[in-house]
Amino acid sequence: MARSAGRRHKAQSRPVLDTPPAIWKASAVKQSIVTLDLEGVLVPEIWIAVSEKTGIKELRRTTRDEPDYDKLMKARLNILDQHGLGLSHIQEVIGTLRPLEDGKEFLDELRTISQVIILSDTFEEFAKPLMKQLGWPTLFCHKLEVQNDRIVNYRLREQNQKQKSVAALKALNYHVIAAGDSFNDTAMLGEANVGFLFRSPAAIQKQFPQFKAVEEYGELMKHITDALA
Repeated sequence: MARSAGRRHKAQSRPVLDTPPAIWKASAVKQSIVTLDLEGVLVPEIWIAVSEKTGIKELRRTTRDEPDYDKLMKARLNILDQHGLGLSHIQEVIGTLRPLEDGKEFLDELRTISQVIILSDTFEEFAKPLMKQLGWPTLFCHKLEVQNDRIVNYRLREQNQKQKSVAALKALNYHVIAAGDSFNDTAMLGEANVGFLFRSPAAIQKQFPQFKAVEEYGELMKHITDALA
């Protein structure tokens, strides 16, 4: 009898949870996360800077002008070969770049209200000094294949990595808010729950009128804040 009484006492002393198990499963929280393009949104366009430094006009062409990224990159690598320019030359130019005016302040403020991931079609070999200036935000990008300073190829971590990254975040129950400026951002914006074009060319705005176009960081911050889940 004493043992039975002891067992009853232990059973009665267990804490009682207020919420039934059926409700626990139904009350999953949807959190917001922001994905941003890098070049043209937070920092200057790297290839335009290289064009201005070298005087090679053909290098001014970016994803704002050419929607086919493979075609664009192959043309860039051919131009670099023709002019004998290696990775070190590109990195030298990148070392002179600074975030766009108010870009870091915008990112710093945004990171106080939401997690932020930079989704860029740049490369690790280009991005490091820029990430340092931006306070080391999380960056998803690609890699270059380099031999004796010559860039011989580029390696995508994943085809359509911006769109697929957003899709993966949504599958994790995130409400995704995205902003970008170029053709290669439009799949990301379309996949996101809410997408914005930021300082994009008029031709892109006209082709993708479903995305609200904004020009200033303050305006973008307000729209993102309003869109948070």
